Amino acid sequence: MPSTIRNSLVWIFDAFERDATYVRKRMFGCDAAYVEGLLWLVAADREAPWNGLLVCTSQERHAALIDDMPALRPHPVLGKWLYVPQDDPAFETVAERLTALVLARDSRVGVEPKPRRRGRKPLLPRT
Repeated sequence: MPSTIRNSLVWIFDAFERDATYVRKRMFGCDAAYVEGLLWLVAADREAPWNGLLVCTSQERHAALIDDMPALRPHPVLGKWLYVPQDDPAFETVAERLTALVLARDSRVGVEPKPRRRGRKPLLPRT
C-alpha cells in the first residue's frame, strides 16, 4: 500500500527533473535522489535527526564540503554522510548549492548504492 505521507522537501529534487538519469526512490521513509546510478541526496521530512537534507558522501570528503558550506555537519546517526537540518537558517541556500553540485557531477558528492539483497532462496529446487 503506498504511503499517503508527503515529503515537504521533495522540491529540492525539482532541479533534477530534466536529467534523464534522475530517479527518486523511497529510503528509510525519506526520498532519495539518484543520478547516473549514484545516490546523491536524501530529503528527510520526519522527526529529528531525520528532518533535513542528507548529503551522500564519504568521510574523506567532509572537510572540503564543510569548508564550502559551514552549515553542513556529520549526520548524528549516519556519520558517513553530511546533513543540514531543515531548521538551519542556511537550509535553502545549502540545498540549492548541493543540487548545483549534483548537476555538475561534483566528485565530493555521490556514492555507489549498495546492491539490494535478494529474497531468500527457495528451500527446494524448482522443477
